[in-house]
Amino acid sequence: MRTALVAGGGALMRRLGLSLVAVVLSTLVAACGGAASQSPASQQVTLRLGHFANLTHATALVGIEQGLFAQSLGSNVTLKTSVFNAGPEAVTALLSGSIDASYLGPNPAVNAYVQSHGQAVRVISGATSGGASLVVKPSITTSEDLRGKKLSTPQLGNTQDVALRWWLGQKGLKTNVQGGGDVSIIPQDNAQTLQSFRSGQIDGAWLPEPWATRLIVEGGARQLVDERDLWPGGLFATTVLAVRTDFLRAHGDVVKRLLQGQVKADLAVNRQPTESQRAANDEIGNITGKKLPEAEVSEAWSHMRFTNDPIAASVRTSADHAQKVGLLSKVDLKGITDLTLLNQVLADQGLPRVSG
Repeated sequence: MRTALVAGGGALMRRLGLSLVAVVLSTLVAACGGAASQSPASQQVTLRLGHFANLTHATALVGIEQGLFAQSLGSNVTLKTSVFNAGPEAVTALLSGSIDASYLGPNPAVNAYVQSHGQAVRVISGATSGGASLVVKPSITTSEDLRGKKLSTPQLGNTQDVALRWWLGQKGLKTNVQGGGDVSIIPQDNAQTLQSFRSGQIDGAWLPEPWATRLIVEGGARQLVDERDLWPGGLFATTVLAVRTDFLRAHGDVVKRLLQGQVKADLAVNRQPTESQRAANDEIGNITGKKLPEAEVSEAWSHMRFTNDPIAASVRTSADHAQKVGLLSKVDLKGITDLTLLNQVLADQGLPRVSG
């Protein structure tokens, strides 16, 4: 298509100015499946963004509550947000086209990549490192004490679920996806987990913040494992930002503006923690109808590090863990990250680039 049009347009091209020719050619490239296209300023675009009501999604919460995303996206982009309990739900929405981008854990992002044979999604930024723990009844002090016990995770195959199954396996404790084995793992919503723990139905849970802190403060749990202790330098991806590849190609400029909002939010949560904690908590209140105690937010905040870096090495390691616990087939993750637009935004801000 492109060759025929260009070859047949010699006379026209001689009459057109070079600048107009460039516009015509760039339009043809985009129409034929080339690089990410640019949406005209007058074109109205809707960006459907997923996230969780967890503090591990603080950049999303702050970006939404403080209007940083909306400001960066501009007047021609309508931002619609959807809230999920865990990553597998967000993956279903991404793969079905119900949302265009989402903050989610690395393992669900990998699952989406695998399920679509490397076609459907790209990880375009990091968001959070840390902020996940195994919390248990005070009587449990060693891994062996977990034998015969019931533990919870947010959802089968989510990032914390994989982390728990891998850690238990390293301790010689077997699990299976049916909830059997040496330790029974019961996936359930985070709010339900708090109630289940307080009522004695489960013995502990591997959870993201603020839920790990909530089980400690409100349920009397103790921390058995801080996941940071399991990773080099304590750094691992807890939350990344992924986008549908089709949306990235069709609206690359909108995705870039979303990343501008992400970088602004990242600067805010790092430079203004007190104000950002308040904003994140306000947004949680908007979503759930009830804000968290400030002391819990502050404590949970101290367990996390916010970064635009997706910490790609940890994403690959997490995928390897998921394979070894039987939740993922072996896959080549080359191409899962695309940090081109992020690094452009970081360069514009005079900030260090990140690598994938």
